[in-house]
Amino acid sequence: MFDFITTWIAAGGAFAVAALMFIENVFPPIPSELVMPLAGYNAARGLSSPLLIFLGGVVGSVAGAWLWYEIGRRLGPERLTEWVDRHGRWLTLDRHSIEQALDWFDRHGAAAVFFGRMIPTIRTLISVPAGLQGMPLGRFLIYTTAGSMIWVGALFGAGYLLESQYERVQSWLNPVTNGIIVAIVGLYLWRVFRGKGRRKRTG
Repeated sequence: MFDFITTWIAAGGAFAVAALMFIENVFPPIPSELVMPLAGYNAARGLSSPLLIFLGGVVGSVAGAWLWYEIGRRLGPERLTEWVDRHGRWLTLDRHSIEQALDWFDRHGAAAVFFGRMIPTIRTLISVPAGLQGMPLGRFLIYTTAGSMIWVGALFGAGYLLESQYERVQSWLNPVTNGIIVAIVGLYLWRVFRGKGRRKRTG
């Protein structure tokens, strides 16, 4: 799997990274913690431009955050909650997840958007209350981009530095990557079939 992902990123370059980071913000089983280090690893090996790969990661991440912002802005609290009740199962979301993000946003405002982009799980959901509460789009994009650049840069840098240690890690890197992907997909399927996000029946 490690070889497959790095080859795909090498072939698609910044566009592949941007697409993966966009999807990562929408579909939980694809983690940025795996995508960007592998992208950095590829860049260090000279298979792609470090700057373009980094920018692709940031653009994809911000685009995914903007999508959730728009969903929150257009649906509003009531319709969003109803939508999560109906479809949240497939995104492993429920009312409590939305309420948590709203509460965090209410308490921290713009700082929640900035720091939220660096916290797993929260980094996607924090865009929703920003849209629900009518945060100006320009302000949202500034804080989201700043937070995303730090998060993407840290992950990219970790992968970039890994290349110098390739001789030491090549024998176990692929099985470890496979294990991470299997664990992530397994956790996602468990949460889906457990029914997280489905409307609770009353009476």
